[in-house]
Amino acid sequence: MAAVAMGYDTAVIGGTMALESFRRDFGMAAKNNDTVQGSIVSSFQGGCVVGSLAMFPLAERLGRRVAVVISAAIFMVGGILMTAAQGTLAMVVAGRAVAGLGIGACSLIVPVYIAETAPPSIRGRLVGIFEIASQAGGMLGFWINYAADRSISQGQPAQWMLPLGLQLVPGALLGAGILLCPESPRWLALQERWEEAGKTLAALRRLPGEHDHVRNELAEMAQQIRERAARRLTFGGMVKKLVQRGVRNRVGIGLLLMACQNLTGVNVVTYYSPRLFETLGMEATETKLFATGLYGVVKTAGMLLFSFLLVEKLGRRMGLIWGALLGSLPMWYLGVYVMKVEPQAEWAKRNAWGYLGLACIYLYGFIYCATWQGITWVYCSEIFPLDIRMLCTALTTAHQWLWSFLVSRTTPYMLTSMGYGVFLLFASLMVAMGIWAALCIPETKGHSLEDMEDLFSSSKFKAVWHDLVPKKQKVSVQVVRRLAPADNKKRRSGVVVSPLPK
Repeated sequence: MAAVAMGYDTAVIGGTMALESFRRDFGMAAKNNDTVQGSIVSSFQGGCVVGSLAMFPLAERLGRRVAVVISAAIFMVGGILMTAAQGTLAMVVAGRAVAGLGIGACSLIVPVYIAETAPPSIRGRLVGIFEIASQAGGMLGFWINYAADRSISQGQPAQWMLPLGLQLVPGALLGAGILLCPESPRWLALQERWEEAGKTLAALRRLPGEHDHVRNELAEMAQQIRERAARRLTFGGMVKKLVQRGVRNRVGIGLLLMACQNLTGVNVVTYYSPRLFETLGMEATETKLFATGLYGVVKTAGMLLFSFLLVEKLGRRMGLIWGALLGSLPMWYLGVYVMKVEPQAEWAKRNAWGYLGLACIYLYGFIYCATWQGITWVYCSEIFPLDIRMLCTALTTAHQWLWSFLVSRTTPYMLTSMGYGVFLLFASLMVAMGIWAALCIPETKGHSLEDMEDLFSSSKFKAVWHDLVPKKQKVSVQVVRRLAPADNKKRRSGVVVSPLPK
C-alpha cells in the first residue's frame, strides 16, 4: 500500500491539473501557469526530501511499524488538505508538501521493513514487487483522471476532488494494514527483546520456534548485532566513515545514480504527460488523459519485465548501460520531430511520423522501467557497509527526491522556453549516463554483501576493467587472497581456485 500510495500521488497530479474543472477553480489559465504547475508538483518532492531524512532517527528509536503508522497519518493529512482546497491554491501546495513528508518517510522505511522480515530467498523479488506496486499505483492515478473527465461534468468540483480524494484509500489501508503485521524481528533484537524476536521470526517463517532454521537465523542476527555493537559509531563517526577510502566511492556512485535516474527525463513525462502529449499535437483533454493512461500501462509492463527477468539475468551494470543508450533513441526522435514539424502549430497535420512520436513516449517509458527505475534502488540497497547502511540509504533516498524536486520545478519553464530542446537535452544526458556506467559502475550481480568491501576498495577502473575484459584466473586469485588459507585448493560456491603464487 505504501508503494501504491507513492505511485498514485506521483502520477495523479499531472492529469488532475489538465482537468477543465481544476483549471477553472484554481485559475490555471492565468499567465503564471508555469509557476503554478511547478509549485504544485515540486512541493511534493520537497516534502519527500524532508520526510526521508526526518524519519531515519524515528524509525531507529520507535520501530518500523510505528514509523509507518506515523508516515501514513501524515500522508492522509496532506490528502485531506488537497481534497478540501475548494479553489485555494495554497491549500493544494501545502497538502502536496505534507503528503510528501509521509511518502518520503515511507520510501525509506518500507523497503527496510521488507528486507528485515522477508526470507533471504525471496528478498530481491519482494523489493521488485514494491516497485511494481508503485507503477501500478501510478497507472491507477492516470486512469482515475481519465474516468473523472469522462463521467463527471466539468462544472462540478467533484471532477478534480475525486482523483485527489482517492489517495486517502491506500493511505488508510497502509496505516491499518501495518498494525496487522509484526514488528521487524531485527529491530526487536536490536532492542534486546529476544523472546519477541524469536516468536515473530517463527511466525514469519511459519515454523516452530525451536526449528533449526529459526534458531540459525536468530544466531546470525545475534552475530551481526554483536559485530555492530563492537564497532558502534557515533553520528560523527558515521559521517567520517562516509569519506573513507572504499566507502566514499560507493556513496558517490549511489548519489550519482539517484541524480541520473531523474535526469533521464522520466519525471518530465510522468508529471507533465498531458502537457507533453499536447506538445505532440493532442488538444482534447479526454484524448490526452487516455494517452497518459496507456503510458502508465506500458511502464507497469516494463517494471514486470525488470522484476522477473532482467534484474538477475542481464545484471545491474549492463542494464544501466543498455537502458541509457536505448532509452536515448526515443528522446532523440521526439526532439527532432518537434523541431521539424512543430506539431502544436495550427497548420500541422497528424501523420505517421506523429504517431511514431507518440509510440516513442511509450517505448521510452518501457525501457526506463525495465532498467533505470528498479536497478538504481537495487544497487543502492546492496553496496553500502552494514554499520552505516541506514544512513547511506537515507542520504540516497533524500537525494533522489531532491533531484526529482529540481527537475519537476524547472520542467514547466523548460517546456515553454526550450520546446524540442527538452527532448534533446535529456537524450544527451542519457548517452552520457551510459558512458559513465560503462566506465565507472562495477557489476554487483552474484557478489555477496561481504564481497562489496573488496570490490569497491580497489580502484574503480580496475574493478570495472574485470567486467570489460574478464580474467577469471586473476579474479580467482583475488578471492583466494582474501578468503583462502595456505592449503593447496579450496572449493567455494562450487568453484575450485588455485593457491596463491609465491
